[in-house]
Amino acid sequence: QVQLVESGGGLVQPGGSLRLSCVDSGSIFSSNVMAWYRQAPGKQREWVASVTKVGITNYADSVKGRFTIARDNPKNTVYLQMNSLKPDDTAVYYCAALKGAWYWGQGTQVTVSS
Repeated sequence: QVQLVESGGGLVQPGGSLRLSCVDSGSIFSSNVMAWYRQAPGKQREWVASVTKVGITNYADSVKGRFTIARDNPKNTVYLQMNSLKPDDTAVYYCAALKGAWYWGQGTQVTVSS
């Protein structure tokens, strides 16, 4: 059974940084795509960034140049480095893995506020 566990969320001031981690209890090497999504209060879940098995990355326009996604296959972990955070980045961030079907983590809260 696939289990994804996120960590690294918290409260940060505007302009600050956070790094989210997502550990796959199995092997992320078997994941064709690893991705981060987020859901702000009252809004639909939206895609943030993704990385393929061979390391090709893509980003939503709203985070391009500020966020970086990376995967560490030996550690079965995918990261989301978030810099220059804005209040609009406040959301629950979810890790997702495509292994035939999409699997989701439980989410970690990120709050950007002064």
